[in-house]
Amino acid sequence: MTSASSLQARRPRIHAWLRDPLCAVAVGILGILVVAAVIAAVVPVAGDPDEIVGPRLSPPSPQWPLGTDALGRSMLARVLEGIGTTLLLSLLAGAATAVVSTLLGMAAGYGGGWLREAVVRLGDVLYAFPAIVLAVLVAAVVGPGQTAAIASIVLVTVPLMTRMITAAAASVAGRDFVVTARISGVPTPVILGRHILSNIAGTIAVQGTYALSVGILVEGGMSFLGYGVQPPRTSLGSLIQQGGAFMVHAPWLLLTPAIALVLAILSINLIGDTLRDRLEPRETRSLR
Repeated sequence: MTSASSLQARRPRIHAWLRDPLCAVAVGILGILVVAAVIAAVVPVAGDPDEIVGPRLSPPSPQWPLGTDALGRSMLARVLEGIGTTLLLSLLAGAATAVVSTLLGMAAGYGGGWLREAVVRLGDVLYAFPAIVLAVLVAAVVGPGQTAAIASIVLVTVPLMTRMITAAAASVAGRDFVVTARISGVPTPVILGRHILSNIAGTIAVQGTYALSVGILVEGGMSFLGYGVQPPRTSLGSLIQQGGAFMVHAPWLLLTPAIALVLAILSINLIGDTLRDRLEPRETRSLR
């Protein structure tokens, strides 16, 4: 009886953030973008993004809902492929960022001393570079392409996320239950996993959403400059770059991928703000 009642008491708190109108809209928009991209990748309902289907620069119509590009290819198929590419690369880079930042942040926050100082200063060095300059440097080293995009996103997003996780881990490491576990001889890996990680999970989730939105922005910027995804693959950034040449005569080539990019970033940021309000401890938030 007690466990059932406690579960019912926790359920409203667990799902309270979904009742936020802005967050609900953001989740819906992001879900539509993801589902549309996945369906288009599995079942090409919009057609082959590289197939010429009609006249060049045809405006949106019932036959071509988003018009055609400069070669007569369906913009609907190309935008859906671009959404999938951008989200996939950003998600992979965000996951790598979360793993690296969590490991470095927990080690630095729990260990303190010279280790924390070294991690923080290394992050400061990377953070001093403008994001797009760092991305171009990575592309110059490894060559343009998806690998450069993922590496650039990781290098751009790791410093800030590591700094936040380090601060949160250091705050938890000074609490009585962690000090007691350390004095009692509990192994360090157990302390890190059971006490530190479980208490900074909210910070990791919040910073992970911000890293994902920054990743989308960085990937779009790199592809726009020609250092990201290379033809015949396409992404939202490359579609924006291609549409910019026809902004006056065929504005749908620019507006459609740009709107998709803005909606994705805005939705993820709104979800991250809601997660921060619900999950992140106030003492961690005040360290920003």
